[in-house]
Amino acid sequence: MFINTSPLRVHPVRAFTDNYIWLIEAPRDARKVVAVDPGEAAPVLSALERLGASLAAILLTHHHADHIGGVAELRATAEVPVFGPDDARIPDLTRRLVDGESVVLESLGLRFVTLHVPGHTLSHIAFHGHESVFCGDTLFSAGCGRVFEGTAAQMSASLGRLAALPPATRVYAGHEYTAANLRFAREVESDNPEARAYGLRVAELRAGDLPTLPSTIGLETRVNPFLRCREPDVCASVAAHDGPPLGATCADPVAVFAALRAWKDGFRA
Repeated sequence: MFINTSPLRVHPVRAFTDNYIWLIEAPRDARKVVAVDPGEAAPVLSALERLGASLAAILLTHHHADHIGGVAELRATAEVPVFGPDDARIPDLTRRLVDGESVVLESLGLRFVTLHVPGHTLSHIAFHGHESVFCGDTLFSAGCGRVFEGTAAQMSASLGRLAALPPATRVYAGHEYTAANLRFAREVESDNPEARAYGLRVAELRAGDLPTLPSTIGLETRVNPFLRCREPDVCASVAAHDGPPLGATCADPVAVFAALRAWKDGFRA
């Protein structure tokens, strides 16, 4: 079996207002690509034409329409396999994945391991492989997804699982939220020099209309408050914002995460 272990070549495709659809070049044939979370078909078809490539497979992280809405149209042009979580709300799946299951596309030189990361949705998964993780709406750069279907404990555990990946792992999230997330991160940790420096770099990228992604797990553990719920400064900031009873239970990282997520839900800057 040949599986390429070198870094992937990944193309960002913009959709809607701030979504990213990721097109992964097959290491064995750059004219074939795998699409991750194609919420719209038109931008994918345009990108394929521009790249002179064809679609070989589709990976889906969760059931939300802005991540799966283009699948049917894409499959009407190319009957490719579709991999995603075992969720009846996702049509067109050809293979339903469970935690720890591998997606091996040998002819393309690709292999990913499925990580079940519930919280944003109950069936949400991420795809880890080739020193990269495609994490949908669970982990964003400097932030995380809203907890729509799961619990704070589930989301906290899912983020912890992603944070435990090797620091060099490239993070391909589903949305361009980095600048807004960093405004909140600096509110929580105003003295974090890494977050300040990252904010300057992100501002330059966005001024040039360039993506801020991929990030890395190592960077996220240093700047993302949702991965830093055990850090004294984050804990103290959340306790100061919420007051009792959180101040008495600040050693509980799940409680800190829940309060932090609620704070972010209402944050305006």
